[in-house]
Amino acid sequence: MSGDEDGGGSFEDRLQAARRRQGLDIRPSEPSGGPDSRSLSALGIGLRVGVELVSALAVAVAIGWWLDKWLHTSPVLLSLFVLLGGAAGVLNVWRLMGPGRADGRK
Repeated sequence: MSGDEDGGGSFEDRLQAARRRQGLDIRPSEPSGGPDSRSLSALGIGLRVGVELVSALAVAVAIGWWLDKWLHTSPVLLSLFVLLGGAAGVLNVWRLMGPGRADGRK
C-alpha cells in the first residue's frame, strides 16, 4: 500500500493542505501604508515592559500594605515589599530583554 492508493495523495500534499486549513502557511502580506511590523513589535515590547514593572510593584505594595494592616507594623513591611516588588519587576524585564535573548540561549 502506498500513500497514493488511499485517494488522499502523498503525505506531503496532505500535510500542506492541513497546514493551509489551519492557517500555518499563510505568508504575512506586505504592509500597505500601515505601520511596519518592527514598530508594532517595539510597541508591544514597550507595553509589556511597562506592565511587568507596574504589576510587580502593585502586587508587592498590596501585599505589604495588607501585612502592615494585619500585623500593625505601619510602614515597615510596605517599605520592604516596595523594594522587593521593584526588584521583581526589574528581574522580569531583565529576563525579557536581557543578554542572550536574540540568539535563543536560555
